[in-house]
Amino acid sequence: MTTLKVGIASYEEMKARTMAVARGEKRIAPDEPKVWFPSTESFAKVLSAGNRELLRVIVEQAPGSLDELARITGKAKSNLSRTLRTMEGYGLIRLERVERGRLTPRVMHDRVELALPLLRKTG
Repeated sequence: MTTLKVGIASYEEMKARTMAVARGEKRIAPDEPKVWFPSTESFAKVLSAGNRELLRVIVEQAPGSLDELARITGKAKSNLSRTLRTMEGYGLIRLERVERGRLTPRVMHDRVELALPLLRKTG
């Protein structure tokens, strides 16, 4: 697997960055984050200890469906589905549709690296 590099940026910062790229004023460097969280709090929530444990279970147990993952973890399928959809939105997992329309979670990365500059660039 691979490392997912993530960053923290507000909606306004992401919009400005996207517009600068679209206008050709900025190029995205290969080492820049590919996924952005709106705050350190949202990053901490998505990658909480419980959610990291859930990712570990998915890798080690390879459940064939959300129902199976619910049985393994003892968590409600609706809660798992909501958590997994959030993780999918950040590129941490992929929910693959398999036979008979069942969704199977697949972990996409074995590591997350947070790029968190403490100072804003000026000029």
